[in-house]
Amino acid sequence: MDRSLYRPTRRQAVLLASLALIGLTYGFFMRYQVIESAAVGIACGESGGSWLCASRRTTIALFTPQVFGIVALGAAALNLLRPSVIFWGLTLLTAASGLVLYNTGLSAFAVALLILSLARPVPEAS
Repeated sequence: MDRSLYRPTRRQAVLLASLALIGLTYGFFMRYQVIESAAVGIACGESGGSWLCASRRTTIALFTPQVFGIVALGAAALNLLRPSVIFWGLTLLTAASGLVLYNTGLSAFAVALLILSLARPVPEAS
């Protein structure tokens, strides 16, 4: 039973890298331009009806209970059990955002599980 290890194809790797970049971009934008910006905080406190204020409230509501890290950890654990590009993408997207948006512990653990899943064999075709 000598099976090869699970590796994404080149096309899948480009897609996964772009998903990780999207997650990082979202995290950096939300943290440094929206959440930590005093001007946006004051504007959202006074008349919080714009899409930026709604996005700010939603992001704060998600990172406060560690949702980014929990989703990343769940997707990484599922990927460890059954390797799939969908789980890879979900893990990279949420872990990249979580690493920037104050969910570093769970997101870093999810990335470690994702790296560990590279040692899994290719799933057998059913």
